[in-house]
Amino acid sequence: MTARDLVQAALRHEETERLPYNLMFSPPAERALREHYDVEDLHEHLGISLFLFGCAGKPLYASPDEFGPTITDEWGVVWATSHIDRGYPVRHPLAEPTLTGYDFPDPLDPKRWAPVHEVNLSGRSDFTLAVVGDLWERAHFVRGLDALLMDLRSAPGFVHELLDRVCEYCLATLERMAALRPDGVFISDDYGFQDRLMMSPRDWREFVKPRLGRLLSAAQGHGLATMLHSCGNVSAIVPDLIELGLDILHPIQPEAIDVFALKREFGRDITFCGGISTQHTLPFGTPEDVRCEVIEKAERLGAGGGYILEPGITLQADVPLPNLIALIEAARGHGKEGHHTNSA
Repeated sequence: MTARDLVQAALRHEETERLPYNLMFSPPAERALREHYDVEDLHEHLGISLFLFGCAGKPLYASPDEFGPTITDEWGVVWATSHIDRGYPVRHPLAEPTLTGYDFPDPLDPKRWAPVHEVNLSGRSDFTLAVVGDLWERAHFVRGLDALLMDLRSAPGFVHELLDRVCEYCLATLERMAALRPDGVFISDDYGFQDRLMMSPRDWREFVKPRLGRLLSAAQGHGLATMLHSCGNVSAIVPDLIELGLDILHPIQPEAIDVFALKREFGRDITFCGGISTQHTLPFGTPEDVRCEVIEKAERLGAGGGYILEPGITLQADVPLPNLIALIEAARGHGKEGHHTNSA
């Protein structure tokens, strides 16, 4: 089976002889693995199942060596640059809860689409996902998280207006991406702190759910699979995500959420991607600890299908090379010999 076949089987909740798996790399992790394997294209060499591509308003990983200490994205958000990760916002363009005087970026700006024009999806054997943007996450980059959370109470009309405009931006991106005929779309939209949602479930249902529903419905109208990235403990809204028809929930961080309880309760209704500890096992465990966790997650979360094996977040600079190699070897080598059943 190709990587695409494995992901499609996971979406159908079928067990397969081997699991699909995915890896995302921060620059230090990617450099270490390229040097170890002596390859340029890690994705192809490692047989990673998912291929994500998208527009670029700024580089995801902007190095201080190239851009200086800060970089401004197309939304006017000023980011601190970093050698090891994506950096963080240091200035937000919306100092007050109003859109007066703020110019939204053009979703069809040719500069955004230049990286997409370099992508050739024809003939790929992996499962291709077009990154179409973020909703709540983009709104709090523009306004500031603390301010936006207070706005839920003090300026709800502004929050609705801001999220509507961000949603329209993402919808325009999605419509153009759909013409490229990917297998699905990827939405990055963190809703969780480590122990709970950033907002109450009621507020999430009022402010975020309708806009996320519009995005998922648009993708479904094009016959595209849908994948949502949301870090932290989002267990309170998993039934809502299933109701909206979400196909894949990522990255189910085991430090923030009981991944086995999640599987027991919702494993027949949605596909999970992630679950390997990036806060404990990968940075601080031994290679044998890593192998044991990969095998446990593969067997327990992969039972009955509906699972794509992946760490709980992008592989960071704190993961030792032997642990990276152990993760990859265990993920590539773990199989379910003799098992190929439909769990439905």
